Order: sequence, then structure tokens, then C-alpha cells
Amino acid sequence: MDRLSNTVRPYAWGSTTAIPTLLGVAPTGEPQAEMWMGAHPGAPSRITRTGPATATDATPGTPQPTEQPLTDVIAADPVGELGPAAVEKFGPRLPFLLKLLAAGAPLSLQVHPDLAQAQQGYADEERRSVPIDAAHRTYKDANHKPELICALTPFDGLCGFRRPIEAAEAMEALGVDSLKPYADLLRAQPEEAALREVLTAILTADPAQMAETVTAAAAAAQRLGGAYAPYARIAHHFPGDAGVIAAMLLNYVQLQPGEALFLGAGVPHAYLDGLGVEIMANSDNVLRCGLTPKHIDVPELLRIVRFEATDPGILRPEASPSGEELYETPVDEFRLSRFDLSPGGGPVDLTAATPQILLCTAGAPRTGDLGLVPGDSVFVPAGEKAEVSGTGTLFRATVVA
Repeated sequence: MDRLSNTVRPYAWGSTTAIPTLLGVAPTGEPQAEMWMGAHPGAPSRITRTGPATATDATPGTPQPTEQPLTDVIAADPVGELGPAAVEKFGPRLPFLLKLLAAGAPLSLQVHPDLAQAQQGYADEERRSVPIDAAHRTYKDANHKPELICALTPFDGLCGFRRPIEAAEAMEALGVDSLKPYADLLRAQPEEAALREVLTAILTADPAQMAETVTAAAAAAQRLGGAYAPYARIAHHFPGDAGVIAAMLLNYVQLQPGEALFLGAGVPHAYLDGLGVEIMANSDNVLRCGLTPKHIDVPELLRIVRFEATDPGILRPEASPSGEELYETPVDEFRLSRFDLSPGGGPVDLTAATPQILLCTAGAPRTGDLGLVPGDSVFVPAGEKAEVSGTGTLFRATVVA
């Protein structure tokens, strides 16, 4: 197995303290939003492997340990690193990305396509020669992007539409005249039509008039407090943004440590605050619908969103006799579980025919010859012997193949 060296992404919404505190290092004062673990080409983890010596080595011909991107290691021997079943099912790539995610401010309100939608959308933009790095490009690849977030601290977010009548009541309670047409639509139409019409109206409203509505709604939410406080907080970060009003259509969710949310295709969501372990299919396909200065493709968004009220479905792990606590999801690209290791417990065998990333979030567990501290992670190639022991909390990311 290989200890991973990982990149921390400094997105503006990131907490300045959460990831440094977990890692036991001093904050830099800059936002530290996500630590990526895996083989995403944008910021692949790096491992040290013994490889052929170079001409500059002191003893030519002697194998030397060198640091290499995990993408290169997998590309050199996909079957050996990932296992034949994973390669057959997902191709010669690690199909998931594991992250530490630390939100200090709201992320964009967004939704992800399903696999067929992603393939169709990517092919269409390729056919129209839309540059892959264009600001208005919607599909960066042909893959879907289901994801799971597991809270390490209290974690706030928005997930899925709530019932239209609940959204109407929330808008009416603010006492803002310009919200009344939205509330009336939510009360007058069947569920799907109501949600579709109101979201469309919000995203296509005159920007100046919408900014006035958001300002008035934010002031009212600040006065009311309680259940309305999240909308005032969102508006503080995104003054005048239509996404503040769109957020009122969604379920507000508060996760406690150990609880998780699964975000499937078509489900609008946004993370607001907190530290968690996130795992997702290895894709960059995001359609935004507010709380962002980035491009919003309204027609495509309306094609992708599932306009149905849903329970956000808080997940709690299911324990097994081995001590593994699994977060059940309906996808195969990733499988996330957790081990809470207690003093005096024997070693736990994690050997698997699929590739694994192990992440320590508490304590001082050991795996093989490696001692881990919070924030440490390791890559375990398919079929390689892997045992964990000691005390602490360890997350295990792999695939279903």
C-alpha cells in the first residue's frame, strides 16, 4: 500500500480552519475547501514507488523510489492496480474521487445529470465544438456524478425539493409582496408543474427586480430568525442572487457527525457549512442554478432537474460483524464505509479484489507498516493484503465490481 500526498483546493467558499485543525497544522489564513484523494486528472494524489533509476542517480541501474501521480501509476498497470473486475466494469481508471470538504460559506446551488443525460450532453457539445474550457460549457465529460457527503462535524445543507405548500408558507411568512406570485403558483399547480414554473420564473426574472426581492427577503429572514436564519446567511454571501429565493424551494438539512446524504441525479442541492468526507463518481459535470457568478444554462438545467418533492433521506451507517459500518447507496462507482477502532480490538482484514483508499479522521490507527494520524490516507491496490488495528476512525472507499 502507498501513503498518499494530496492537494488542498483553495476555493473561496472553503473554511480557513476546518481542514488545518483536522490535520493538526496551523491555518494559513486562506480558504482550504477540499483535499482530493484519488486519480482525478485535475489534482491527482501522488505516491512514492520504486522505479527504474535515471542517468543522474549516484548508482546507475539501481531502482530508486520516486514520487509519481496516481494517474500515471494506474495507467501503467490498470489491471494490477485496480483489479480485473473493476477494469472490466469501469475501464482503466479509478472511478471515484474521495475528498475532505470544508464549507465555510455556501457552495453553489447545483444538480448533476444521470449517465444517459451526461453522454448525450457531452456528445452534443463536442459535435458543436464548444471548447472544453469555455465558461458556458456544461458537460466536461460523458459521466454522471452521484455523490455522498458524510458529516465529521455538524453539517448544514440543502437537498431536494420540499412540498410546494411548505415552500409557499415559507415565502408568505416573509411578508415580501414580490414573493406572492411565486407562493400563489406553488399553491395553485400540481407538484411537478408548480416546482418547474416557480424555479423557471425565479431564474428568468429581471435581475434588478430579483435583487430587490432578495434584499427584502433577506431582511425579513434576519428579523424572523429561527428556521429563516439560513436564508439570511445565504443572502449575506450572495446578495441579490436569485439562488437565495430558489433555496427556499429546498429541504434544509442539518447532519450530525456520522450522518450522511446521498445526492443522486437531478436532485438540487447545496452545502452550506461544516466539515465532511465526500465521495463521488469521477466526473466534473455540474449544472448550477444559483449562488454563483458562473454560467447558468437554464434550458439544460430544466431538462435535468427532477421536479418532485423528496425526503432528503439522511443516511446512517449499517454495522456488520466485522465492525465495518457501510453507507448504502444505489451506485457502483463508489462504496463508502467507516471503522471505529477500539482499544484492545484485534486487527481487521480489509483485503479486497478492488482498489481502496483508506482515510484516517481520528485517533492513531495502523495499516500494515504505516501509522496514521488524522488526515492521512493510503492507496491499497486490488488484491494487496491490508489490515488495520489500533484506535481511531478510518473511512474506506472502494467500488462495487
